[in-house]
Amino acid sequence: MDLGIRGRKAIVCASSQGLGRGCALALAEAGVALVINGRNQRLVEATAADIRSRASVNVTPVVADVTTAEGQAALLAACPEPDILVNNNGGPPFRNFRELDRQAL
Repeated sequence: MDLGIRGRKAIVCASSQGLGRGCALALAEAGVALVINGRNQRLVEATAADIRSRASVNVTPVVADVTTAEGQAALLAACPEPDILVNNNGGPPFRNFRELDRQAL
């Protein structure tokens, strides 16, 4: 299926494994150049190599903690003008959503 996003650029946070990796792979298969991210260099590099072997797109691995200002700066330095952002890092604490205020979300 052609999603009409071939040639775009994406940052996929926390994408060295799990759901983030799946999102990154799907975007790569759709022709999107990627910046992938994780905190474990071995996993991030392995994921980048795997995606490159499956799709003919540019994959830039960034080892950083996206919850920090430094990590966010590193991602934006690697892709200053992303077309797509997949923010797949953690989330609010697990509890009844009615107990979460705006700041916790």
